[in-house]
Amino acid sequence: MFDLSFLLEDGYIRLFWNGVLTTLQLFAVSGLLALVIGVTLVIMRSSGLKIFKAIVVGFVEYHRNVPILVQILIWYFGMPQVLPEALKIWINSGNTEFIFAAIALAMNSAAFISEDIRSGLRAIPRTQEEAACSIGLNFLQRYRYVILPQAIKVATPSLLNQTLILFKNSSLAMAIGVHELLFQTKQIDNATFRTFDVFLVATILYLIGTISLMLVADRVSKQKIQKA
Repeated sequence: MFDLSFLLEDGYIRLFWNGVLTTLQLFAVSGLLALVIGVTLVIMRSSGLKIFKAIVVGFVEYHRNVPILVQILIWYFGMPQVLPEALKIWINSGNTEFIFAAIALAMNSAAFISEDIRSGLRAIPRTQEEAACSIGLNFLQRYRYVILPQAIKVATPSLLNQTLILFKNSSLAMAIGVHELLFQTKQIDNATFRTFDVFLVATILYLIGTISLMLVADRVSKQKIQKA
C-alpha cells in the first residue's frame, strides 16, 4: 500500500516543487533557443552556399548520432577548457550546470527541429518563392514573410512531438547536477529510502507534464484540420 505521508516531513513537497520549477525553466529556455537555432539552420541550408550546407549537415548528423547524455557531458566538462578565460569566468559565476544543460538540450533539439521544418519546406510550392521574388523580396524577406510561416505551419505536428521529447530529455540534466525534478527525486529517495513511493510521485508529475503537452498538440492539430 502506498504511503505518501512522508511528503509532509522535512520539506519534501518543497523539494519536489523546486524540481518542477527548474524542469519547466530548463524546458522553456532550451525550447526557445532550439527554435531560434533550428530556424537559423534551415535558412543557412536553403541559402544554396555549399559551406553553410556542409556545416548544417555536420551539425545535424552529430546531434542525431551521438547520445544526448554524451552531448551534455561534453558541454559541461569539455567546453570550459576551450572557452576564452573571460567567458569561462562569466559562465562559472552563474548557474553553470543549468546554462550548459540548456545549451546542450537546445542544440540537440534544434537539429531535429531544422529537419522537421525542412520537411515542411518541401510541401511549399515553388511558385510561392517565385511570387515573393517577383514582388522584390530578397532571400531573407522571402523566408521570413512567405516561406517559413507556411513551412512551420505544415511541420507543426512534428514540432510538437519534438517539444514532448525535449521535455522528457530535460531529466538527463541531472547528470551534471541541475536541480531539476529527477535530481530532487533522487535526493529525497536518498534521504527517505522510500524508492517506490518517491519515484511514483515523480512519475505522476512527469505524466502531468507530458499529457498536458499532448493535449496542447492535439488541440493545435484539430484547429489546423478545421482551418484546412
